[in-house]
Amino acid sequence: MSEQTQQEGGASGRRVVVVGAGMAGVQTAVALREQGFTGPVILIGAEPHQPYDRPPLSKAVLLGKAEGSAFDVDFESLGIELRLGREVLGVRLADHELDTEAGPVPYDVLVLATGAEPIALPGAEGVPGVHLLRTLDDAERLRPVLARQHDIVVVGAGWIGAEFATAAREAGCAVTVVEAADRPLAGALPAEVAAPMASWYADAGAVLRTHARVERVEPGAVLLQDGSRLPAGAVVVGIGARPATGWLAGSGIRLGTHGEVVADDRLRTSAPDVYAVGDCASFPSGRYGERLLVHHWDNALQGPRTVAANIIGEALGEPAAVYDPVPYFWSEQFGRFVQYAGHHASADTTLWRGEPSGPAWTVCWLRESRLVALLAVGRPRDLAQGRRLIEAGTPMDPELLTDPARPLKAATA
Repeated sequence: MSEQTQQEGGASGRRVVVVGAGMAGVQTAVALREQGFTGPVILIGAEPHQPYDRPPLSKAVLLGKAEGSAFDVDFESLGIELRLGREVLGVRLADHELDTEAGPVPYDVLVLATGAEPIALPGAEGVPGVHLLRTLDDAERLRPVLARQHDIVVVGAGWIGAEFATAAREAGCAVTVVEAADRPLAGALPAEVAAPMASWYADAGAVLRTHARVERVEPGAVLLQDGSRLPAGAVVVGIGARPATGWLAGSGIRLGTHGEVVADDRLRTSAPDVYAVGDCASFPSGRYGERLLVHHWDNALQGPRTVAANIIGEALGEPAAVYDPVPYFWSEQFGRFVQYAGHHASADTTLWRGEPSGPAWTVCWLRESRLVALLAVGRPRDLAQGRRLIEAGTPMDPELLTDPARPLKAATA
């Protein structure tokens, strides 16, 4: 037997256990097989459903246009063992074992891909008619609510709040969105960029109330701190999400300030033989010079390829793959396709392509003349070209950049 064959046998003989059967977990298991790993792969999911994609939940599934969004993956033919409907309770690093409701599960390599969980509205837990939207069960509970065209109050004007309000208006519901900040997407975008989006709500027939804090929720109504009482056949809470890592408390795996697993630029955790990927993990970005915690679908799609490469490469003594993506996400709201690429926090210049009052426009953020992020509304070509320019670090000409008729790729310095 050749030395290479012996090494490959050592790599493939390791037992990989992936915790979390969402996009990041499923793609990690699939990437291992695509990259040639032949050892045991076990995928553990807390939900009983066949693993599914989440973006359709706030769109097609919610509106009854699709029954589900299961991944088109033949787990059996790939030799991926599914253990669904099993909650993971903890991990014992010294023993290389997970504790689950069904008993201990040994691992050689562990991948944490538990995603994020929605933040509940304090005081609203257990009140009839209050909903979160994260899981397939959540969407199925909300579908008849929309079908009955209830008056709906959405708490939070972030990405998920806007997407749900869009679906509810399409279903014919009366919708009021209440937001504690002075604008929608206050936690995600600068004021001058988010402010124009406020008019989208009225254009779609929804009411947006900013500076509106919830005093309490009672059956059939939401009471605001200013004394307003909003009728509500249903209340949907979209005030953010946090990494689903509570089960790791006291495990010895390092967690960050947001409760996320702290990974390095290879997506390795502080514990030997443990990786973390997707919404539950942060990683240092050499491109942006800071640690990023990205709660978006594309991160859960891209990161697993790095994890799989490093699991296989570590056993073969190969150089580790570095994870340093250009973050990307999209949102469909009020008839508009919104896309974002990059990370704008370190930008020193903001430039507009087109008027924000119009149907299509783009905001570009530059640092030292190089594009670091952009938000494109109805301009997918800007997004595609801009993402490549961010990756390449190409210097831009600001005057050319602000001409919306000029392709972004032709606005370089």
